[in-house]
Amino acid sequence: MKKSPHVGHIRLALRDATAGNHRQVDGLFADHSLDSPDGYRAFLTAHARALGALEPVACPAAPRLPLLASDIAALGQAMPEPLPLEDRSGEGYRWGLLYALEGSRLGGAMLARKVAPGLPTAYLSAVHGKGEWIAFQQALDSAAPQGDDAWLDDAVEGARAAFSIFARAGAPEQAAVHG
Repeated sequence: MKKSPHVGHIRLALRDATAGNHRQVDGLFADHSLDSPDGYRAFLTAHARALGALEPVACPAAPRLPLLASDIAALGQAMPEPLPLEDRSGEGYRWGLLYALEGSRLGGAMLARKVAPGLPTAYLSAVHGKGEWIAFQQALDSAAPQGDDAWLDDAVEGARAAFSIFARAGAPEQAAVHG
């Protein structure tokens, strides 16, 4: 498949609009020790709070919440309650949520390598297959009505809401990890 120079233009707009939100979330999760059962459990618990809120609204094609629940159960812990998320009905908002969720898969393989041997990694190992990230970007571009700034504004709000959920989920876990 030949890559069009226009593929991903909505992703780029979302990336630019949410760069600060993304850095904040990355910073909250950067210090989690994935090579210790307690640190990894805290990391997965935070992600479960966020994913439990986001996936029912975003409806991703390949949900990861069951994989995350399996990893948490393997660590002897129950799934936490999801954080509340406003369920807005706009398609742009839903695509913004999907942008953040699908983007979070990109670092999964790298993070999975940091997990201690013997700990479960189904969630982090659920990365995009060959061509799936490009296909997502094409679907995102196709979903955006041509020239509809309101749709893009809704998508930005959805992406920001997703990052906000991850930030809220990660903040208490960071305190627990660092004492």
